[in-house]
Amino acid sequence: MKQKKLQDSWMFKISLLSISIFLMMAPAIAPALPLMYNAFPGVNKAGVETLSTVPNIGIVIGLLISPFLIKLMGQKATILTGLIVTLLAGTFPMYSSVYTLILISRALLGFGIGLFNSLAVSLIPQFYSKDEDELATMVGYQNVMGAVGAAIAAFLISWLITISWHAAFAIYFLVVPVLILFAIYVPLPREEQSAVAANDKAKPKQHINGQVVKIAIFMFFIYLFYMTITFKQPALIVQEHLGTVSELSVLSGIMNLVAIPVGALFGFFFKRIHDKIFPIGFLLVALGFLIIALSPNFIVLTVGNFVLGTGFGLSIPYMYNWLDWAAPRGSVNLATTIVLVLINVGCAVSPMVMNAISTSAKMDLLITGIFFACFTVYALCHYFNVHKSAKNK
Repeated sequence: MKQKKLQDSWMFKISLLSISIFLMMAPAIAPALPLMYNAFPGVNKAGVETLSTVPNIGIVIGLLISPFLIKLMGQKATILTGLIVTLLAGTFPMYSSVYTLILISRALLGFGIGLFNSLAVSLIPQFYSKDEDELATMVGYQNVMGAVGAAIAAFLISWLITISWHAAFAIYFLVVPVLILFAIYVPLPREEQSAVAANDKAKPKQHINGQVVKIAIFMFFIYLFYMTITFKQPALIVQEHLGTVSELSVLSGIMNLVAIPVGALFGFFFKRIHDKIFPIGFLLVALGFLIIALSPNFIVLTVGNFVLGTGFGLSIPYMYNWLDWAAPRGSVNLATTIVLVLINVGCAVSPMVMNAISTSAKMDLLITGIFFACFTVYALCHYFNVHKSAKNK
């Protein structure tokens, strides 16, 4: 009864979900990069731009080290450690103008986020696995929190960069209230944490199966292609004379806000159409990319972004739900870690892969749309095969 009451508490839910605010915030300082190009003598433009992507490397390292820290310290201590590292490393560039030190701090920022990245996802089924509908709702909310963080960061940075590029890094002070909330309102009992070490020999080792491997590979390619929207859409607007980068910045902020109700309603849609979300979500993603690539003006581009955002807000929570179902019992954290490692690798290599395919923004976006159209066909086949197998049983 006490556990059920805890799960139903809004303060508990907000505190549990709050750590997910920072999962998409590492590259949020990108708008400040133009102000930094002349701040570091001897560092070229590509080197400065690396400051927005190097956290992905740190995230991968943090994800790999996280399981060992969890065994040593427990889940809650690992999360709190990650939050503290995120706070200190994230705000360090406010006080420094040394490029090498800032580069290291950005990698450490990613490392801090990586320590709690998988736990932000895998803690949810630990509390809600007995209620499939509530689990779907919480997974939808968890996906929303990344968009909340990105939106908050975008609007804050639009003001902070008017002060200086150093000020842009003040967004990471948002860690402070989250650190306090999680420390107070998310009790992970000490006996549960110590049981991991005490019963290590009695409990089976975490392992993965073929389904987890398949989902991880899917997520690698999904994010590899999806990230095209972040660095090719601005180029498309300039090349096709569809608008200004400033207008795109406003649109990006709005899209992050749109993702919030979409993700929040994932549980609502899941209760009604269940795994039909799989093909429907990726069909919308494919349509969104194709509309954006073929946009004749900024209005059509905006429509494409709304379609894309809606589809992504439905499809990604479904993929995490699928992971929760597919992972072997007691191995959700390991499965989530593997998936998140491949997601971050996909994000990191996306610019190199897409630029190797084509230097045309329009062509890259078209190719991405075609990829997601093909993936939609797979999703449809998967849906029909699963239901055909269920009927034959």
